[in-house]
Amino acid sequence: MIYITRRERFSAAHKLYKEEWSAERNEAVFGNCSNPNWHGHNYELFVTVKGQVNPETGFVIDLKLMKAIINEAVILKLDHRNINVDVDFMQGKMASTEVIAIEIFNVLKPLFEQENVCLHSVKLHETENNSVEYFGN
Repeated sequence: MIYITRRERFSAAHKLYKEEWSAERNEAVFGNCSNPNWHGHNYELFVTVKGQVNPETGFVIDLKLMKAIINEAVILKLDHRNINVDVDFMQGKMASTEVIAIEIFNVLKPLFEQENVCLHSVKLHETENNSVEYFGN
C-alpha cells in the first residue's frame, strides 16, 4: 500500500453561529468567528489517497486526474464563496473547520473509489496554526 497526497488551496468566508442562539451567546461561544459580517481564511487542503502502484504506469493515481477530481468536486464550490450560504454540501451544517473537512471527505470518497483508490484522509489548514485531519468513520 502506498499513499499519495495532493495539496490545493481556496479562499472562503464563513461564520460560526447558531440561529437559535442569541447574538451574545454566539459571541460567548464562537468569539470573533461569529462576526455578523463574516470572516475569511486562505485554506490549504491536503487530500491523501492510498492504493497499489499500477505496474504499467507506476502511479497509484494520475495526479492530473486527482487534481481534476478535487477541483471539480470541492475547490470550485468553495473558492471565493461563502461556505455557510453558497456551498451545497455545507447547507444546514456548522461551518467549522472540523465539519468542512468531514464534508469534503464525504464528497471525495466515492469519487476516488471509482478510480480504484481509497481516500485515506483530508487535512484542512484554516490558518498556519490551526488544522484538522479526518480519516473517515
